[in-house]
Amino acid sequence: MKSAVEGSWRLSAWRRIDAQGAVTYPLGPDATGLLVYTADGHMIVQMASANRPALAISDPLGGKAQDRAAAYSTFLAYFGRYEVEGQSIIHHVEACLYPNWSNTEQERSFICDGTHLVLRTPPSEGAHGSVVNEIAWVRDGA
Repeated sequence: MKSAVEGSWRLSAWRRIDAQGAVTYPLGPDATGLLVYTADGHMIVQMASANRPALAISDPLGGKAQDRAAAYSTFLAYFGRYEVEGQSIIHHVEACLYPNWSNTEQERSFICDGTHLVLRTPPSEGAHGSVVNEIAWVRDGA
């Protein structure tokens, strides 16, 4: 049976909502991204800040560590497998730019109407208290 989330999705917004309801945008309000769920259970996601400045090097692993850190902190990417359980999607992360998520399960509640998909993380403790990440997507080509 085909899942409602199967296919490719374009990022609409990544919002971080704190316990008081304040909203911030970790990659900016105009971030871009792609999320793909395949029929055979694979997934990949990439999200980036808009207008990221280029590095003054041609080697993606070269240059000054602080320049690479600044550039890579405006990007999030991971891949693995996924499964849908009721109103939750579980991402079985194989590898991630943020290494703490590699070889973990990341559960997201979701709402999907076929054209729009919203993923929500469980509350977690951030630098300024409890936060929920809400990532909104629009079906690619919709």
